[in-house]
Amino acid sequence: MKITKKSWPILIVSNQFQNQNDESLRLKELVNELENIYLCKVLPCLSYDDAAELMQSRQDFGAIVIDWDINRNNPKEPSTPSILLSKIRFKNANIPVFLLTDWIETGDIPIDVMNSLSGCLWKTSDSIEFVAGKIEKFLFKYVRDLYPPFFGMLVKYAEEFKYSWHTPGHMGGTGFLRSPVGTAMYKFFGENTFRSDLSISVSELGSLLDHSGVVGESERNSAKAFGADYTYYVLNGTSNVNQVIWRSQIVQDGIALVDRNCHKSVNYAMVITGSHPIYMVPRRNKLGIMGPVRLSEFTDESIIAKKKSSKLIPDELKENPIDIAALTNSTYDGVCYNVSKIRSVLGGQIKNLHFDEAWFAYARFHKMYEDFYGMCEIKTNNPQPPTFVGQSTHKMLTAFSQASMLHIKDGSDSKINHDEFNESYMMHASTSPQYNMIASLDVATKMMQDNGESLMCEIIKIAVMLRKNVAKISREIKHRDSADWFFDIWQPKEVNIEGIISKFEDADINYLISNQSVWVMNKEDNWHGFGDIEDDYAMLDPIKLTFITPGLDANGDIADFGIPAAVVTSFLMTEGIVCEKTDYYSFLMLNSLGTTKAKQETLLTSLLRFKRLHDINAPLSEVLPSLVEKYPQMYKDKGLREHCEDLHQYIKEHDLLAKMLKALGNLPTQSMNPADAYKQVVKKNVEFVEYDKIENRIPAVMSVPYPPGIPIVMGGELMDEESILDYLRARQDFEIAFPGYESDIHGIERTEDKKFKTMCVKDK
Repeated sequence: MKITKKSWPILIVSNQFQNQNDESLRLKELVNELENIYLCKVLPCLSYDDAAELMQSRQDFGAIVIDWDINRNNPKEPSTPSILLSKIRFKNANIPVFLLTDWIETGDIPIDVMNSLSGCLWKTSDSIEFVAGKIEKFLFKYVRDLYPPFFGMLVKYAEEFKYSWHTPGHMGGTGFLRSPVGTAMYKFFGENTFRSDLSISVSELGSLLDHSGVVGESERNSAKAFGADYTYYVLNGTSNVNQVIWRSQIVQDGIALVDRNCHKSVNYAMVITGSHPIYMVPRRNKLGIMGPVRLSEFTDESIIAKKKSSKLIPDELKENPIDIAALTNSTYDGVCYNVSKIRSVLGGQIKNLHFDEAWFAYARFHKMYEDFYGMCEIKTNNPQPPTFVGQSTHKMLTAFSQASMLHIKDGSDSKINHDEFNESYMMHASTSPQYNMIASLDVATKMMQDNGESLMCEIIKIAVMLRKNVAKISREIKHRDSADWFFDIWQPKEVNIEGIISKFEDADINYLISNQSVWVMNKEDNWHGFGDIEDDYAMLDPIKLTFITPGLDANGDIADFGIPAAVVTSFLMTEGIVCEKTDYYSFLMLNSLGTTKAKQETLLTSLLRFKRLHDINAPLSEVLPSLVEKYPQMYKDKGLREHCEDLHQYIKEHDLLAKMLKALGNLPTQSMNPADAYKQVVKKNVEFVEYDKIENRIPAVMSVPYPPGIPIVMGGELMDEESILDYLRARQDFEIAFPGYESDIHGIERTEDKKFKTMCVKDK
C-alpha cells in the first residue's frame, strides 16, 4: 500500500464548522480545495480541548490549522490557542502549525506563540487556492522529512515497483501467491512487508557488513542520538551484541571481571573466548530482589585481590590487567548504576568497560537517568577505558524483535579501530540481513530524536501514577481493616520535598517524575533493603514495577499468611496480562512505550478481582482452570485461598526463600574455565547426573534458575557448595509437590519422576 497525503490528515480547529456565516463558508471552501484539488484529508475539530485530546491519541496528522478566534466566538471555550500550541509542541516539535486569523488580530498574538508557528493564514486576505496550496506544501515537506535515512530509501525503493531477480526467493511476495497458505500469509502481513524484504544485491540501500550507504548513515545518526562515538546495528539480539564485543576485546587466557548477575550470553562469551572469569557478586535484599554490586568491586585493590586468589588464572598472568569488565545495567529488577561514579573509581586495571543495557535503551532521553547509563557524558578527569553498551532496542523501544544496537565510546587514550572491530562484527553478522529490522532501528532512533523526551515524560508519569494508585488502594483497604491485605510495590514509602516529608502516594506527581533524588537509594532511608548502599550510586528505574505479594516483609520474615506471586501471575495470565518475571513473593511489570492508561486500569481491576476471589476462596477450577484440568487429582477440590496457603506454608516450612538467598551469596569452587568445561561437551565426555547424586561433580554447563534468572552454577564449577545444593534440591522437591509450578531452569533437565539433572564432566 502506497503512503499518500490522505494518510496524513490535516487537523483544522475551528468552531466555525457549525456556523452559517461568511467565515464558515470560506472554511468549508478551504476543506473542499484541500480534499478535491490537493487530494488531502481534513479532520475538523470544534474546540481546543478536543484537539488536545486528539493529539494525545493520534500521531498521524500532517499539518494543524488553529483558529485564533474560537474564544471570541465561543466564551465557554475553557482552553486557549496558546495552551493547545504548547501541548502540540511538547509532543511534536516539527509538525507544521498555522494560525488562522485576521490581520487586525495579529497584534494580540504573544511572541512565543508566533515563534512556535509555521505561519499565519489570513481569513480574508488570501485566496482559498493560495491558503490550501501553502498548507499542502508544508504537509508534503513534513512527511518527506519524517523518514530517517534508511527507512526513507527503503520506502522509495519499494514504491518503484521493480521486478526482483534476486534473493529472497519470494521475490517481493509473489512467491507466496503460488499456494493457498502462502496467500494467507501474504494477506496477513501485507504487500509492503514483502516488497521491502530485500537482498544485499540492492546497492541503493548500502551494506550492513561494511556500514556503507544509507545503512552507515543511519548507524551514524543513531550514534549521535544515543551519545556514542560509533553505533552498529545488530540483527540477532543483544545476546549477539555481547558476543561481538567480547570477541573483539578478549582472547584465550584473557581475564574478565563479570557481574554474577549477567545474562547467559555474557557467560557464553566467556566460553567462546576461553577467558578466565573473576566475579562480582551483587547484593540481595530480604525480599530476594537483586541489588547492585559494590562500588569497591571496580577499584584496583579489589581487582588485584580477586586475581591473586583465583585458582584458574595462571600465576604468570595474574599481573595482567582485566581485558573486559561486564555489568548488567539496569538489573532485571530495575536497579540502575551511576556510571559516572563507577568511572570515578577506575584505576588502570580495566582495559574495557561493558554495560549490558538490554532493558535500558531509553535512558539517554530523560533527565531522570542522567549519569546512570553507559553512554552518559564522561565527567571525571581519570583516564577512561573504551566503553561498550549493548541495547535491545526491541525490548523497551520500538524496533522489531531481535533488532539491537551496539554503542561504543572511545577511551581517553585507547581508541577503537573500526576496521579491527568490524572483523568481530562480520564474524557474527549474516550476509542476508533483514532490511525491515534495519528500518525499525532507523525509525526507533528518529522517534526518540523527534520527541523522545516527551515520550519518556509520559511513560514515567503513567508508571508513577500506577505506583501511587496501588499504594492508595492498599492504604484504603488497610485503613478499613488493618488485618486486610492488598499488593504493594517496591518503592520509596516517603518522599522529602523541600524538607517536608509526605507519603509517596500523597506526593506531588510532578515532583516524583522530575526529581532523580526520589529514586536514588541511600543508607538513611532503607526502603530498598540494601543497608550498606553507597551514596548516589544506585537508583530504582521508576518505569520498572516490582509488585510485592503478602507473606514476606522487608526483614525477610515470613508471615503466617501469604500469597506466592506465581499464583497471582498465573491468574493474570488467564486475564490476558503477562508479567516479565515472577519471584517467590514479587513479580515484575515493565512500563514501556506501548503501555497505556487502559492497560493499567485493566491490571488494577484484575488485581482487585484476584483479591475478591482469594477472600471468598473461589474454586480453583474457576480461577486457574487450566491448572486444575491438567492436574485434577491435585487441585480439583481446592479453593484459591486454600491453594495459596498450601504453597505459602510449604515455602515457609522448607525455608525455600532463605535457602535461595544463602545460595546466591556463595560461589562454588572454580575447578576449570567455562570454556574448558564446554570442550568436554563437544568431546562427548559428559553425562547427566541427578542432583541427589551431584555433590563434588563438575557441571559442564551453567545452571540458571528462574527465579532469580542468574547463573547459580557456572560450567566448570565444582558442586561443593552445600547451600547451592540445598536450594536446588529444595526447589526440585517444591516442584514435585506442586505440579504446574515448574520453574524455567536453563541447564537443568528433569527425569520422568521430575528429579533435577544436569550435564556433568565424566569422572576419570
